[in-house]
Amino acid sequence: MGPMTRLLAIALLLPALAAAESTSRQSFSTTLAPGQSHEACSTLAAGDSRNYHWKSDAAVDFNIHYHDGNKVMTPVERKGMRGDGGTFKAKVAQDYCWMWSARDKPAKVSGSVDSK
Repeated sequence: MGPMTRLLAIALLLPALAAAESTSRQSFSTTLAPGQSHEACSTLAAGDSRNYHWKSDAAVDFNIHYHDGNKVMTPVERKGMRGDGGTFKAKVAQDYCWMWSARDKPAKVSGSVDSK
């Protein structure tokens, strides 16, 4: 393979490698009845991180949690919020869920969570 052929092969391969490493967003929009919840779940390895953001037209409870046997572990918990966002970094490998729960009235919640 000559130098030009190798250069062309590398140029064609780089976008595919970049796409394999890229992160996409899972967007959602839902209306929750009082007491109802919505979850967006993802498997993360220790050290993996995900960006997220959301907003609501009414106060909701929000958490990021995982199950460890019969225990529910909640590394992030916010009560009575109309929006939040940030970057979550997993300390342990688990199936994590971002969960929104309506309080005493309906809530329209929308946002996104990164996925790989």
